[in-house]
Amino acid sequence: MAMEGGEREGGQILDGVIDAMPVFAKELVAGGVAGGFAKTAVAPLERVKILFQTRRAEFQSIGLLGSFEKIIKTEGILGFYRGNGASVARIVPYAALHYMAYEQYRRWIILTFPGVGRGSILDLIAGSLSGGTAVLFTYPLDLVRTKLAYQVVQSSRLGIKGINHAEQFYKGILDCFSKTYRESGLRGLYRGVAPSLYGIFPYSGLKFYFYEEIKSHVPEEHKKDVTVKLVCGSIAGLLGQTFTYPLDVVRRQMQVQRLSASNSGEVKGTMETLIMIGQNQGWKQLFSGLSINYLKVVPSVAIGFTVYDSMKLWLRVPSRDNTATGG
Repeated sequence: MAMEGGEREGGQILDGVIDAMPVFAKELVAGGVAGGFAKTAVAPLERVKILFQTRRAEFQSIGLLGSFEKIIKTEGILGFYRGNGASVARIVPYAALHYMAYEQYRRWIILTFPGVGRGSILDLIAGSLSGGTAVLFTYPLDLVRTKLAYQVVQSSRLGIKGINHAEQFYKGILDCFSKTYRESGLRGLYRGVAPSLYGIFPYSGLKFYFYEEIKSHVPEEHKKDVTVKLVCGSIAGLLGQTFTYPLDVVRRQMQVQRLSASNSGEVKGTMETLIMIGQNQGWKQLFSGLSINYLKVVPSVAIGFTVYDSMKLWLRVPSRDNTATGG
């Protein structure tokens, strides 16, 4: 009885805390949890994708399944999660800011410019702005994640080329942060941010645009169906990703320029890197890892939307129409 009373009291306290939270805080929490779950679920594909993008020839030549086998042999299961700590540390605040900023920009546009309406164009604008905002606040963590994932631990047992534990360039998240900052300052922590912004503005905007546009053709009685939302979100993510993927490849290569043995020491800008990839590696390289990204986007978007909607429901976030009108 005492235990039941304690649980009831704890539940009442939790309900009180949830009710006291402002809407933007609830959206931050819901988005952060959704991002963390989705990113961890697809971490193995993300690791292989980064190795493909950054032109590690020993991985590209053996394909997807061969890459999985090589990582297991050289680094074990934990190798699939190399850099995932930095990835989750980045995606939680990124997803939290992204979802929350999208909702806030959307409300602000509706209240400030009533003539804009509430169609897909509104979602395109709000999505683009929210994507840019989230990137600017969390980019250094993305840079660190990429540098850690780029490193391949050597297996002396198998004689595979890579980085020895003793010679490992970065030992972890904090070590990577401090070394990058000491070498290049704040500018070093934002290397590759330009193609990120060029890519995220259209990608984030198009993702929300396609999502709302596709959803608008769904019969009213099915619009609240989670499965329908997941299908719409997955299609939107795939379309948005295809249009903007080359900029993601440029960003990754810029991030690891200083680690690449083939780099002469000269640091290249966005357009220079884009042209260099086309001339030296072929234009197909701009879509390297895209098939893996397709495999990653579908479950990632599915999990992200499901968890975000579930968290919003649990946190009792009011509908968009109510919050937009101040109701």
